[in-house]
Amino acid sequence: MTGTPFVKMHGLGNDFVVFDARDHALALDDAHARAIADRHTGVGCDQLLVMERPRDPKADVFMRIRNADGDEVEACGNGTRCIAAALMHETGKRRVTIETVAGLLEASDAGSARVTVDMGPARLQWREIPLARECDTLHVPLTLGPVSDPVATNMGNPHATFFVSDAEAVDVAGLGRELERHPMFPERANIGFVSLIGKDRLRFRVWERGVGITIACGTGACAAGVAAARRGLTGRKVTVVADGGPLEIEWRADGHVLMTGPVAVSFTGILDPALLG
Repeated sequence: MTGTPFVKMHGLGNDFVVFDARDHALALDDAHARAIADRHTGVGCDQLLVMERPRDPKADVFMRIRNADGDEVEACGNGTRCIAAALMHETGKRRVTIETVAGLLEASDAGSARVTVDMGPARLQWREIPLARECDTLHVPLTLGPVSDPVATNMGNPHATFFVSDAEAVDVAGLGRELERHPMFPERANIGFVSLIGKDRLRFRVWERGVGITIACGTGACAAGVAAARRGLTGRKVTVVADGGPLEIEWRADGHVLMTGPVAVSFTGILDPALLG
């Protein structure tokens, strides 16, 4: 069968269709991305990841990211781990550098099918998120129904983290859909709901910008860890338990955030040319 090869991968169930366009250009527009991501008529995924030749000589690959709605986005933590794992398997290296539109990300083999990624520094200023107006990002003046007072963080993409008494009881779909597009977030935002479930252990549920509910979000887990530390609820090294499982997050003293978690290959396939028009 003729068509475009792909690999289906996931990190804690946050799933990706991965294409290798390092040697052959891939014509992928918004409509193509939506068709491929459709779980009924396409392959099905939260994001599409395209490996391209790096622009920066220090990088091993350039990673392009599209959400299920077709929009190109800046960062994806679980996706970065998947691309890093694929590169390390291909090259035999234990450390690789991935270039994204948000910058260079260093990744290393953490053993037992786990990868650690340095997601770079958490950005905490209101213009960096960005927010629509100047305010304290540790206490954003925003309320919707039962949730209020989020922490805003940029982890290469914008996040609002709401601390709640019980993350299991939150209407993630109803609140997340509206909060993603709240006027406070001119570039929209990923919306996390977090509760403290133990010493340095957080329960995390998420509505991802341009995707909807996902069972894990790497950058969201990083934002949750940073937000909890800023609020004094935890130390700077935490376990963040998403629907799909736990991620280890460390907010280092230099401001960089390390994320460690598992990756897996689900299957490989050939994309029917009809899905690319």
